[in-house]
Amino acid sequence: MLELGQGTAAPAGDLIKDVSESTFMAEVVDASMTVPVIVDFWAPWCGPCKTLGPALEAAVTAAGGAVKMAKVNVDENQAIAGQMRVQSIPTVYAFWQGQPVDGFQGAVPPSEIEEFVKRVIEAGGGEAPDNGLEDALVAAEEMLAEGDAMGAGETFAAILEQDQNLVAAFSGLARANIAMGALDQAEAVLNGTPAEFSAAPEIEAAHAQLELARQAENAGPVAELRAAVEANPDDLTARFDLAQALHANGDTEDAVDALLELFRRDREWNDGAAKAQLFTIFESLKPNDPIVLNGRRKLSSMIFA
Repeated sequence: MLELGQGTAAPAGDLIKDVSESTFMAEVVDASMTVPVIVDFWAPWCGPCKTLGPALEAAVTAAGGAVKMAKVNVDENQAIAGQMRVQSIPTVYAFWQGQPVDGFQGAVPPSEIEEFVKRVIEAGGGEAPDNGLEDALVAAEEMLAEGDAMGAGETFAAILEQDQNLVAAFSGLARANIAMGALDQAEAVLNGTPAEFSAAPEIEAAHAQLELARQAENAGPVAELRAAVEANPDDLTARFDLAQALHANGDTEDAVDALLELFRRDREWNDGAAKAQLFTIFESLKPNDPIVLNGRRKLSSMIFA
C-alpha cells in the first residue's frame, strides 16, 4: 500500500533503471556521455530512502528525457558504494560525461530535489520542461495501465509531495492502491483529498472503484450464481449477486447486462439497487467507455419507455 512518501519498488522504463556492478559502467558512465545520469545509492532498510527515491523518480520522469536515473542498492553492490565513497545513505551523485558533477546526502525537501534536477540538466546543456508534473502524471497513468501499480503509486505520491493541488494525482494514488488490493489505504487517500476536490469526476470515479473493489472481496462464485439464476430467473437476489461476481471477475459488460435485466424485471427491487449499482459501475469507468455509453442508452430506454 502507498501513501505520500512511501514505496521502494524497482523502477521501470528507459529513464529509470536498477543498476548493478556489472551494468554501472554502461548505464552510468557511458550513458552520461550523452545525457546526465543521477545515481541514487539506497537500501531497502533505509527509511529516508523511501521518501527520497520516489521523489527523485518523479522529478526525473517529469524532465522528459533530459536526465536519466540509476538506482544502486548498496547492500547488493558494495564495491560500487566503496569506490564512490558512499558513507551514508541516501547518497545521490549526478554524472555528466563520465564524471560526477554534483550530489548530496540525506533526504531533502521536494523543492531542493527539483532544483537539483534542474542543475543537473543545465550542466548537460539541457533545459527542464515547464510541464514537468503533467508529464509525470501521464507517465504514472501509463504505468498503472500497464499493470505497474506500485511504480505508478510511487510516482503519484512523489507528485503530491511537490504539488497538493493536482486532483489527478490524488485519484491516481487511490486507484494504484486499489489495484494493489490496499483498499483501506485507498480510502485514506480519498479521505485526505482536499474538500474542494471532493466532487471532481476523477475523485468520484475513484470512490466508485473503491466501492466495487470492496464488493469484490465478498463476491460469490460465478458458476454457482449463474446456475441459481438459470434455475430460477425470478430470484433477483441471485441475479444481483451474479452481477457483482461478474464484475469482480473483470466481466463488466456482462455485469451491466445482468443489472439491466434485473431492472427490467423489477426497477424498485431492494430500493432501486440495480439502478444504483449501474451508476456505480458507470462512474468507475471513463465517460466515453462503450460499456457506459451502451449501458446508459439501454437504461434510459427502459426508464422512459
